[in-house]
Amino acid sequence: MPQLKIGVLISGSGTNLQSIIDNVEKGEINGKITVVISNKSDAYGLERARQHNIDAVFVNHKEYENFEMYNDAVIEELEKHGVELIVLAGYLKILSGNFIEKYRNKIINIHPSLIPSFCGKGYYGLKVHEAAVNYGVKLSGATVHFVDEQADTGPIIMQESVEVDYDDSAETLQKKILKIEHKILPLSVKYYCDGKIEVVGRKVKIN
Repeated sequence: MPQLKIGVLISGSGTNLQSIIDNVEKGEINGKITVVISNKSDAYGLERARQHNIDAVFVNHKEYENFEMYNDAVIEELEKHGVELIVLAGYLKILSGNFIEKYRNKIINIHPSLIPSFCGKGYYGLKVHEAAVNYGVKLSGATVHFVDEQADTGPIIMQESVEVDYDDSAETLQKKILKIEHKILPLSVKYYCDGKIEVVGRKVKIN
């Protein structure tokens, strides 16, 4: 099978991006990251991309009249780089309906909870872990899912859990879950690139 061309969208430090880069370089993923795009010029993930000779692109939403035009500019970059799979690795911008329709079941996101718990509008970054700790749940974890028109509601590809200890803080829980993210996100990308993922309605089958 030819290598699949992957585009990664980020807003921050890019540790999940790094986990994919590492797995690509080890030959675990039959794909190639052709571009990393960020909505923030100072996102360290762009520097990670440059260090591995991957095109790093900053798309400034302030340069576009509206949300749709900004998303169209991101799509243009993805098309320019021949992207066949998009990975959202800590990308904090909402995708337009046109974007999602164009890449239906070709956009993968990682979320730091066991969806449908602690997800949706307003749940991102440390806020997710604060909510889990404050609620007193005994298990939390991470979810890799396809992106659809709503926040964190697309078909689930993989999940893994961790125990939440009584004295866990949002910060300590975040560290635990990050380890899982760095495992199941590259694995989901691997399965996708190997053609092993099948979406049937809301369910995902890994062949």
